[in-house]
Amino acid sequence: MTATTADRMRIVVFYAIWATLCAAVAGLIIAGLHTAFFSFNPGRSGMLHTFFGDVVTALSLAAGQGAVALVTGSVAARAGRVLQATVLLGLLIGLFDFVMYFLQMAVPATELGWIPDLAILVVATVGITLIGSRRAGAA
Repeated sequence: MTATTADRMRIVVFYAIWATLCAAVAGLIIAGLHTAFFSFNPGRSGMLHTFFGDVVTALSLAAGQGAVALVTGSVAARAGRVLQATVLLGLLIGLFDFVMYFLQMAVPATELGWIPDLAILVVATVGITLIGSRRAGAA
């Protein structure tokens, strides 16, 4: 049984939402860890400023990764490929984000700057999405 393009696109949309949620959870966990253990907080207002700044950044990056997953999955679906194991793919994106963010927080020398960091996240999201795609006939 082959999936139609509409069926493949429905899978892609749900996968992009799931990938966004997984990336967001990873970012929120890191925001909490960063605020609690890795940042200087002179008081409650400093702590809240750090935490909410980290949360906004994490959610923005997660939304961007969801958009990248949506575009990559859409291109794959139009090329006759279907995504498989999307739950695991989303979890893998979240795990990658968590490890990358934690490494950059714990070892500041690994922080490369915004442009390389964004490029790494885009490449990882595209790669993970494509790893989970198979030809529609082989599915």
